[in-house]
Amino acid sequence: MTRQRIVSGQQLPEDEPSRQGASPLRPKRLAEYIGQSELVEKLQISVQAAKARHEAMEHVLLHGPPGLGKTTLAHIISEELNAGAPKMTSGPALARPTDLVSMLTNIRDGEVLFIDEIHRMPAAVEEYLYSAMEDFAIDVVTGGGTHADSLHIDLAPFTLIGATTRAGLLSGPMRSRFGIVHHLNFYSPADLLTIVKRSAQLLELPADAEALTLVAQRARGTPRVANRILRRVRDFALVRGQGRLTLPIARDALNLEGIDELGLDALDRRFMQVLARDYDGGPAGLEALAATMGEEADTLEDVVEPFLLQTGFIRRTPKGRQLTVAAYSHLKIKPPLKPVESAADEAPLF
Repeated sequence: MTRQRIVSGQQLPEDEPSRQGASPLRPKRLAEYIGQSELVEKLQISVQAAKARHEAMEHVLLHGPPGLGKTTLAHIISEELNAGAPKMTSGPALARPTDLVSMLTNIRDGEVLFIDEIHRMPAAVEEYLYSAMEDFAIDVVTGGGTHADSLHIDLAPFTLIGATTRAGLLSGPMRSRFGIVHHLNFYSPADLLTIVKRSAQLLELPADAEALTLVAQRARGTPRVANRILRRVRDFALVRGQGRLTLPIARDALNLEGIDELGLDALDRRFMQVLARDYDGGPAGLEALAATMGEEADTLEDVVEPFLLQTGFIRRTPKGRQLTVAAYSHLKIKPPLKPVESAADEAPLF
């Protein structure tokens, strides 16, 4: 079932940059980037070193839930390297080796190639990246049968930035070729509030501090969600509040969108309710939950579960997903009499 959720970290059409240029809310430099301080420091050092040596920066792999800034960082890195806009593609778009070869042979010295959903790249395409990343060269087989020949092509030095929500699906050889590998974490409420304040200024939205705090609190640790909510409540404020965002206006707008005080929406609550009602709190397998809900298992795993795990409402056990006592409390449902499995039985998230 396809739906557009305001609290989804996945990119929606309303998040796309305008035709006039990049998103006005996207930071342009590392100095402007809020949060992920450890990663930002690593990138600042790598960028400065690459520029000092007049070399391509080492390749970067960014992984974590959607909406945390992987694409934004690719744009920033390219800008910091004075390479202009990065060349953008995705794993599914590189269906054949020729698709990748075409991109690689058109890269100029020092440019950045960004591959989103890099874990979805076919193995045959991935193999061409190995020598391209290590030696800035590829060997292309031309012809067939007895007439087959290998053509060696030297490439301009470039920086590959890969992004994925499923780091575990990357092959070992691919992962080992990245110099910087970093997991992006959910943002703290304080960092999100800073982001929301900055965005409100850029949108020229008069807003009370309490209203912006509420937006940050319900953005589920995700900058993309925070900015999307801010744009929605801005519309509400224009119609219901003479253009100024106040706490009552923000609260009414968020309630209308079905976003509760913890940032959960109807799909999150239904996931927990199904687990509680149909599976007695679990454990239950992901495929079974998806079938019961009429959702895709990948959707539940990629865009629903990460935040529920982060908030401590579900846990992953060897036997499946299980509700916690905190989830029952939030849903105002009496927990079952059976004991809830301990955290020691959990499987690692990543």
